[in-house]
Amino acid sequence: MKALFIGGTGTISMAITRLALELGWEIYLLNRGNRKAPVGTKQIVADIYNEADVADKIKALQFDVVCDFIAFHVSALERDYRLFKGKTKQFIFISSASAYQKPLSDYRITEGTPLSNPYWEYSRNKIAGEEFLMKMYREEGFPVTIVRPSHTYDERKIPLGVHGKKGSWQVAKRMLQGKPVIIHGDGTSLWTMTYNEDFAKGFIGLMGNIHAIGEAFQITSDESLTWNQIYQTIANVLGVELKAYHVPSEFLAAVGDSLGFDFTGSLLGDKANSVVFDNSKLKKAVPGFCATTRFDQGIRKTIENVLAHPELQQDDPEFDEWCDKVIANLENAKKI
Repeated sequence: MKALFIGGTGTISMAITRLALELGWEIYLLNRGNRKAPVGTKQIVADIYNEADVADKIKALQFDVVCDFIAFHVSALERDYRLFKGKTKQFIFISSASAYQKPLSDYRITEGTPLSNPYWEYSRNKIAGEEFLMKMYREEGFPVTIVRPSHTYDERKIPLGVHGKKGSWQVAKRMLQGKPVIIHGDGTSLWTMTYNEDFAKGFIGLMGNIHAIGEAFQITSDESLTWNQIYQTIANVLGVELKAYHVPSEFLAAVGDSLGFDFTGSLLGDKANSVVFDNSKLKKAVPGFCATTRFDQGIRKTIENVLAHPELQQDDPEFDEWCDKVIANLENAKKI
């Protein structure tokens, strides 16, 4: 079986690439070659946005599966349709669970939950991409499968709710320094973290699966955690006391968006909502699928790896200063 991954070296796609190779897939990666490709892959070095060049480089190739991990706008999917119509038996689009209705009418999410997100343009673009591809499936028979990940993480980045533009290391550093860290809301809303190796198992099960054509699937862990539990688990692994400082999500959006943190989208449009995923549809299509990595297990791997690799520890003094200001101002407001 032959697959082409557009991207192939990100948080989600790297785990899928590794597992696919282990299972005997012939994997082509189409990207600009800026990251080292896993051993065993065949690389097509090209910019996917240079459509003519890509068309020339794949003209002699046919695929069982094509997956686009880096399509964020309808225009990218229109391009993919032109490039891969007639060249693949299945096209998989990575959408997002953030596309589900906000606010949710029911915290239990299935693939039938309506798609609507007035808070986040990113999510609306994913919805528009899904609509275009399903239109092509209905009218032209384009063999699409839609996959909706939620918060998927790997060994390179600590997954958190509130962080700056340079990633989450600064929050971990604040914990290590004994400083308070901001948790959105009161920390009791439910969330789901999925380790990328678990995600890969579900995804591979959909590749080449005739029951996946024309369908959408969410792939997540079945474990639900509050944000307080998530931050406490991280603090436990770091071996420090958690000094949680709870701040309403609406307030964070109001004072953070001006600095480019986009908390309106990432919090109000996503993480501030309780979500519990029902993966029954995926388990029917991929019998035996089970996410086996609990968060406390996965996050230990992540933190140990981040602490062992200084290049993954990117300081963010702007965000650090912002946290101090938010906390100081809220403390002053208590004195009124």
